[in-house]
Amino acid sequence: MSQQPYILLVDDEPSVLSALRRTLRKEPYRLGFAGSAQDALEMMREEIPDLLVSDHLMPRMTGLELLKRCRLLYPSVGRIVLTGQAEMETVIDAINQGEVLRFLRKPWDDDDLKLTLHMAVEHLRLARENERLLGLLKDQAKFIRDLEEKHPGVADVRRDASGAILIDEDDLDH
Repeated sequence: MSQQPYILLVDDEPSVLSALRRTLRKEPYRLGFAGSAQDALEMMREEIPDLLVSDHLMPRMTGLELLKRCRLLYPSVGRIVLTGQAEMETVIDAINQGEVLRFLRKPWDDDDLKLTLHMAVEHLRLARENERLLGLLKDQAKFIRDLEEKHPGVADVRRDASGAILIDEDDLDH
């Protein structure tokens, strides 16, 4: 994730996009705005956002369809639904099909929206950091396996009950 997370906001109502722009103008994000799911997909071909926030009920392609497609094409993108139509079935579909991080209702509370975006960006940052650290751990494990293969016994380390490495004084003489 870059220094300034990129959030793509999608809604077919220009007044909603305008309100989101006003609400988030002072937040530490780069913002993109799309008036349709198709526009959002086109924009994502140019630059993949860190977070996608989409309205649900839009013409031609619903927000859930967009989020589902986004999950398949760009699985690392965080996904949030923002809609005025919050039926339980829609919420369940959003969670199951689009694997959304959060479901927000319109009209939104500005502070709740900002907090939700902050928490989603932080969640994504931590998930990516965990992925990076897991990669390092796998690299280290491979290095130790390769080292052990070339020099059998070199990775055999004895430890005491507290986990401290035990060194045999006879080993120091070699």
